[in-house]
Amino acid sequence: METVTVRRVIAAPIADVFDWCATSTNYTRSPFVLKARLARPGAGAPYGVGAVRLHTWLIGWFRERITAYNAPYDFDYVVDRSFPPARHELGRMTFTEVAEGTLVVWTTICQIPAPFGADAVTRVLVKPVLTHVFGAILDAADAALTTNRARRP
Repeated sequence: METVTVRRVIAAPIADVFDWCATSTNYTRSPFVLKARLARPGAGAPYGVGAVRLHTWLIGWFRERITAYNAPYDFDYVVDRSFPPARHELGRMTFTEVAEGTLVVWTTICQIPAPFGADAVTRVLVKPVLTHVFGAILDAADAALTTNRARRP
């Protein structure tokens, strides 16, 4: 299993950043996410515990289930099904107020099953691709939230 972690500071309030990132339909603002929809709302919030999110990315299709939701500080998810098939232990996004805005830390633990060298395939191929895609999604969040802030009176 490999751990992928991407960190980004977004110059916006923690609640705004959390809401943008929890609402995965926003991910289509990145060039790597083709479709995203909420298949089943969660408890207490649309993207709360039990919510099911469906994503079609350039790199595959993912069915995710929210397993923890602590607005505006963190949420966890697990990929229940995917194509290509993958083992997924944890997805987590945390949000911390910092002087410059909000620090987002996006972590996932996964592995691509392969007949040989699954760890090597995941480390050499999957880890850099996920790092890039997660970064692009957080860049889209930064652009959306800082542009909107700049336009506020």
